[in-house]
Amino acid sequence: MVISFSKYQGPGNDFILLDNREGKWQGLSVASIRHMCDRHFGIGADGLMLLNKSTEVDFEMQYYNADGNESSMCGNGGRCITAFARDLGIIRHEAHFRAIDGLHIAILAKDEVALKMNDVREIIQKDTFIQLNTGSPHYVHFTDYVHEMDVKKEGALIRNSPLFKEEGINVNFVEVLDDQTIFVRTYERGVEDETLSCGTGVCASAIAWVKHQRGEQQIQVKTLGGTLGVRCTVHGQDTVSDIWLKGRADFVFSGTIELAV
Repeated sequence: MVISFSKYQGPGNDFILLDNREGKWQGLSVASIRHMCDRHFGIGADGLMLLNKSTEVDFEMQYYNADGNESSMCGNGGRCITAFARDLGIIRHEAHFRAIDGLHIAILAKDEVALKMNDVREIIQKDTFIQLNTGSPHYVHFTDYVHEMDVKKEGALIRNSPLFKEEGINVNFVEVLDDQTIFVRTYERGVEDETLSCGTGVCASAIAWVKHQRGEQQIQVKTLGGTLGVRCTVHGQDTVSDIWLKGRADFVFSGTIELAV
């Protein structure tokens, strides 16, 4: 079986994109997806997405982690699949699409894509971390010297701890750089490694930082792969709405890969 694919990244969070409007790739196995995402024997990516046909909105996003399993919402993935839809001629400057966590709107401007995330209605404050869901579950820990951390080791310990092992959680280590800027490194479940950036993790970290504020907040978030912006409105009682994730979403290359059926 020969599969045509495109690869996108933003920023450094990379994905394999398949045009599945005709349903040709719906039966891909876990092993096939894992092989395509493998950086040594396949194309190499943090995840794979199917762009499916929809009669209600512009398209449907179906996301798989690098381990081959279908997963929860991916923020950078949502921005990259929007750029992919534009390049396929499905949309121009705005997209309305359905993901596993519901409907999303995305706006394109030059090389940047701004994606509207779902509202956050629960923020759990623990002694050493904050837990919240921004389309995917996240653990946020504020610390100094994030650059020097062994994120893969420390993140895996938390993700595989008794509290989170069964369902898994994404682990974010956050350093405050100034009153408008934070630096985030993320260990992602399903990839089981650090990624260069994580869209839902960036949103979770930004929200965790400004959760005691009120009104509209704008945060610049630096990651190993580049910079993303988060805009949101903070209300009382742990509610955050109008969450927008903005940054580059770039085409990398396209090609074909042959898989055993």
